[in-house]
Amino acid sequence: MTNAKDTSQSQASRKSQDPPETDDIEETEETQETRSDTDRPAAKRPRPMEVLREARAQLSELTGLTPESVSSFVQTEDGWALEVEVLELERVPDTMSLMASYQVELDLDGQLTGYRKVRRYERGRADARGGH
Repeated sequence: MTNAKDTSQSQASRKSQDPPETDDIEETEETQETRSDTDRPAAKRPRPMEVLREARAQLSELTGLTPESVSSFVQTEDGWALEVEVLELERVPDTMSLMASYQVELDLDGQLTGYRKVRRYERGRADARGGH
């Protein structure tokens, strides 16, 4: 009986000395690696107004044009998508000035990842397409 008792005690002491199971650690690391950016704490994600301001500033710096308004603003899986109206050519009277719409894409941190001009129009003209 002493041997059985000693054996069970030695097994218990060996278990307490063994390193922790690696499955739990790997699961935690895997979970962290596969966690999407949308799971990030809200404190680290920029607020919508910060994204708008940053998008306008970055587009202005890259194009040299003055953003006048944001006509579309959507959060996507990859970040943000905006349509920004800019003044391309100032004319007199102002209603004859040339405007342009730029599609702007930003990552989840609000950094501009791409832009392209999607439309050019006179400020005083209604859009024939009925949309924009």
